[in-house]
Amino acid sequence: MIQQAAPTRATKGGLLFLSSTAVIWLLLGLISAGTFTACSEFNRALKSDSLEYKMAVAEKYYDKGSYDRAIPLLEELIMLKRGTAASERINYLHAKAHFLMKDYVMAAYYLENYARTFPTAQYTEECTFLNAYCYYKNSPAYELDQADTRTAIDQLQLFMVRYPTTILKDSCNTLIERLRIKLEVKSYHAAEQYFHMRNFQGASMAFKDFLRAYPNSDYREDAMMRVLRADHQVAMNSVEKRKVERLQEAMRSYRNFADAYPQGVERDVADRLNEELKSELDRVTKE
Repeated sequence: MIQQAAPTRATKGGLLFLSSTAVIWLLLGLISAGTFTACSEFNRALKSDSLEYKMAVAEKYYDKGSYDRAIPLLEELIMLKRGTAASERINYLHAKAHFLMKDYVMAAYYLENYARTFPTAQYTEECTFLNAYCYYKNSPAYELDQADTRTAIDQLQLFMVRYPTTILKDSCNTLIERLRIKLEVKSYHAAEQYFHMRNFQGASMAFKDFLRAYPNSDYREDAMMRVLRADHQVAMNSVEKRKVERLQEAMRSYRNFADAYPQGVERDVADRLNEELKSELDRVTKE
């Protein structure tokens, strides 16, 4: 029996048609060739003694968004071009490449270094802002440590002091507001934890601190009600020698809430707690 080989190509109208397998291998070959060419150029630039060639290739990679290739070349050039007219731009591209790679920790370091080294340069304002923005991007969820959040607020405020006429002022204020809200939410939930653990004395103190720190908070009504609930619990379960003092403190918390929110969502609950406090105070003072 004659075996027929599987066709790998066919012609139609004088045109050559490749099988799907052949097309895949052809594409892989082209990709490999392109990758090899790029690697060869990168390696040539790394090994080259020509600083101009290194710079040209570094800028080419930077413009293409190949920051992982641009950065090693720029790092060499920072050392080799130190003290020259080109040093400023090289340091800028190096810092900005880290930022565009979203490596915000390293970007913050290099952007700050650029602004400190070249305080009056062309890109200093931009780098100072981006340094602050890196801390903003590194600010974690409110449950975690907020050191970067506070640093971001400080750096954004410092940026506006240094550049009072900057066109980025509105952007800075927007970022600061978002960061402050995060700190506010963290503070509120930290106080709430005391309440859930039934540490009512700690909860009262924490919510009072929260209200002093964030007097215009969206959580203000709820926080004031939590203070009343916590003070009510502390007073009603207090030892006799401190009960009058604590009952009076809880009743002050009621008045603060009632004055601030006469139509509050939990006004009826607040009124009931106050009546319990008054009844207990009457009982204690009559004994």
